[in-house]
Amino acid sequence: MDLLNLDDRLTDDQRLVRDTAQGFVRDSVLPEVATWFEEGTFPARELGPVLGSLGMLGMHLNGYGCAGLDAVSYGVACRELEAGDSGLRSFVSVQGSLAMFPIWKYGSAELKEEWLPGMAAGTTIGCFGLTEPDHGSDPANMKTFAKQDPSGDWILNGSKMWITNGSVADVAVVWAQTDEGIRGFVVPTSSPGFSAPLIHRKLSLRASVTSSLYFDDVRVPASAVLDVVGLRGPLSCLSEARYGILWGVVGAGRACFEAALEYSKTRVQFGKPIAGFQLTQEKLAWMAVALGQAGLTALHLGDLKDAGTLRPQQVSFGKLANVRAALDVAREARSVLGANGVTLEYPVIRHMNNLESVLTYEGTQEIHTLVLGEALTGVAAYR
Repeated sequence: MDLLNLDDRLTDDQRLVRDTAQGFVRDSVLPEVATWFEEGTFPARELGPVLGSLGMLGMHLNGYGCAGLDAVSYGVACRELEAGDSGLRSFVSVQGSLAMFPIWKYGSAELKEEWLPGMAAGTTIGCFGLTEPDHGSDPANMKTFAKQDPSGDWILNGSKMWITNGSVADVAVVWAQTDEGIRGFVVPTSSPGFSAPLIHRKLSLRASVTSSLYFDDVRVPASAVLDVVGLRGPLSCLSEARYGILWGVVGAGRACFEAALEYSKTRVQFGKPIAGFQLTQEKLAWMAVALGQAGLTALHLGDLKDAGTLRPQQVSFGKLANVRAALDVAREARSVLGANGVTLEYPVIRHMNNLESVLTYEGTQEIHTLVLGEALTGVAAYR
C-alpha cells in the first residue's frame, strides 16, 4: 500500500527501528487501546519502562542511556507509534523532545545526571509546562512568574494547562517569566506547592494523561534553572516535538487508510464489495496520494534534520501540511466505513478525534500558517 515505496529509502537500522515499534504497537497497544480510549486512561507507568527498554525515549539524544539514533529513525518510530494512537506518540514526544531535550540541551551536568538516565529508562516520567489557560499561542505573555529570593532559591507561582503526562510526571520542565526574561526550571513534582489535577471530559486524546499544573510558592534551587533566556528555549523544544508530529500523523492516517481499504474489500452492497465502486476507489486513491505526499515531506525533512540544515519554518511546513492531510484521510476513511466508522471496533473515529487535538497542539494550524506567511513575505502578521 506504499505506492511510492518510501520505506525502500530507509537504511537497515531504520527498518529495524520501524519493525521494533510496529511489533510493540501490535502486541502491547492495539489489543488494549480502544479500551483505554473509551475509559479515558493511559498506563504510563506500565508502558514507560517497556518503551525505555526498546530505546524509544529520548532516542535522538546522545548519552545518559539514550539511543543516539538519527532523525529519520526517530521519525519512523513516531510514525509507527502513532499508527497505534496519537496518545502513545504524545507520551514519547513529550518525554523525549519536550522534557528530556531541554535538560540535555540547556541543563547543567548535575541536572543531566540526576534526571536523564531514569527518563531514558522510562522509570522517571517528565512533562513540559508552557501553555497557560489564557496564553496558548502567545507564550511571550505568560503569567507564571519566578522570582529569586535572598537565599538564591527561585519561587514559582502560576498555572499551566493542557499538559501531557502532568498528573503522572516525576519532573516538570516549567517555563516562567523572570525579571530577566523567560527562563526554564526543572521542577520535581513532589515539590511543596505543586499540583497537577487531571483534565476530564475530553473527547480527543482520551488515551493520554492531560493535566493542569499549579504552582503555589513552589521553591526550587538555583541549580534547577536551565541555561537559556527568552522564548528561544521553549521554541527549540517545540521544534523537536513538531518534527516528531509531522512523522507521527502519517502513521495515524495510514491506520485509517488501511482500515478503510480492508473494509471496502469485504463490505458487500448491491451484490459486490464496495471496493469495486468508482466513488470508493476515488476516495482510496486520494487517501493514498495524500499519505504518499505526507510521507515524502517527512522523509525529506528528516534528511534535512540529519544534515543539520532543518529550519523551524520547514518544520512548520511539515506540521501544517501533514496534520491536515492525515485529518482529511481520517475523515474520508470514516465515510468509507459508513456507520461502522463511528465505533471503536475500528480505529478510524479514534484517530480522527485525536487528530483534531494534534491540529491544535504544538502550534495551531493558524500559527503555522502565519509562520509560513512570515517566511514568504518577511512580515510577521501575529505581532
